[in-house]
Amino acid sequence: MEMRHLRYFVALSDCLSFTRAAERVHVTQSTLSHQIRQLEDELGQPLFERIGKKVVTTEAGELLRGYAARALREVDQGVALLKPGTDRLGGAVRVGATHTFNIGLIPECVAQSLARHPTVRISVEELSAEVIVGRLKAGELDLGIAYRPNDPTGLWFEPLYNEEMVLVVSKDHPLARRKRIRMVELHRQELVLLSSSFSTRTMLDECFRASGAEPVVVAEMSTVAPMLGLVARTRIGSIVAINAVPETMAGLKLIPLESPTPVRTPGILWRLGEAQPAQVQSFAVILRKIALGNSLRREGPG
Repeated sequence: MEMRHLRYFVALSDCLSFTRAAERVHVTQSTLSHQIRQLEDELGQPLFERIGKKVVTTEAGELLRGYAARALREVDQGVALLKPGTDRLGGAVRVGATHTFNIGLIPECVAQSLARHPTVRISVEELSAEVIVGRLKAGELDLGIAYRPNDPTGLWFEPLYNEEMVLVVSKDHPLARRKRIRMVELHRQELVLLSSSFSTRTMLDECFRASGAEPVVVAEMSTVAPMLGLVARTRIGSIVAINAVPETMAGLKLIPLESPTPVRTPGILWRLGEAQPAQVQSFAVILRKIALGNSLRREGPG
């Protein structure tokens, strides 16, 4: 199997027309048909079938489509970044990010991107995960930074790292001296959490049920900053992603949770089957590098 086989396959699966697909990849229809047959022979099953005058993908073709498009996108992104002149990029990058990632990750990414490509215009909007998904599908954003969506149809979620959630309390809280806390120990503990409309809250509620804990949720909020402000002023605890707590916010204690440990997976959201311009690819490269570095710093030396 060669790269051209995948390019021809993706083109035909997108266009569902040998004529339009051949024009898209700049080959004759007979060449395209021959290359598709070679790919089908190698895989041992048909990827397309004709119904009357129409071309449709088979079940195998649908299964392969997303993987092939992602593979091509990764290769194209790498090649584009190696081309001469990528150190003088222009254009714009439109980013949608949820609140957690706007605290530290996004400012660091934007700073590095502007230092390397000062003529690239970067627009960042703080949005809910659901709005990010909708605006990506509408073509109003180039990429999104969020947790894995419940309905990723039409999008590709690229995981960045796994992120533990921790119990956050003030230094005066009775649990502040603990090194670890089992979820069941939060039974009847007063907490401020994200509202039930957030997928993070749904995941935490599942962890509570699994451990048999029923905390007293005395307040619900839609952003992390006021939750941490409340924690700092009271003996009410909260559970947030570890990187959502600013290093500059003194007086807070972060305590790892276990049995079970709540874990979220942040990632990049892309539109499926769409090549991205070099400035967007460059921003994604910086984002991946910083996210990996931050996750390794949190883990510490092995």
